[in-house]
Amino acid sequence: MPAVLIAATVLTGLATGVFALYSHTLMPAFRQTDDRTFVAAFQAVDRAIINPWFMITFLGAPVAIAAAGFLRPGVLIWSAFALYLAVVVITVAVHLPLNDALKAAGDPAVIDVAAVRVAFRERRWLLWNHVRLAASGTAFVLLTVALTGS
Repeated sequence: MPAVLIAATVLTGLATGVFALYSHTLMPAFRQTDDRTFVAAFQAVDRAIINPWFMITFLGAPVAIAAAGFLRPGVLIWSAFALYLAVVVITVAVHLPLNDALKAAGDPAVIDVAAVRVAFRERRWLLWNHVRLAASGTAFVLLTVALTGS
């Protein structure tokens, strides 16, 4: 059982790190760019993040948390699961549609990048990223406490 809880904790921590990187580095850096650079850079990052390492982390975390919860039922683990489930819902409901629309807009060299950037709604994307960072970060802390028995 400890191995499953360790895996859940590590995967949740890794996912939290990705959300944190967007909040404190990527989106502030993108905000300082011109429209063409913003669209091109975000499209490239969004294409690159869909890879086995990230998908195992992002989707493996709730599976591992649930497995840990079944093996060692407790309010900490199931609270962490609920929080991480909120992260998945936010990602599917907010981030994926915005990301997909930006990618589908086409080549930044030939589209109206200013209109595409406005339609992307950066502030909304970032606000909800902060929410998923808080939720996943709290889940990570709860799992850490469950792991250490504190």
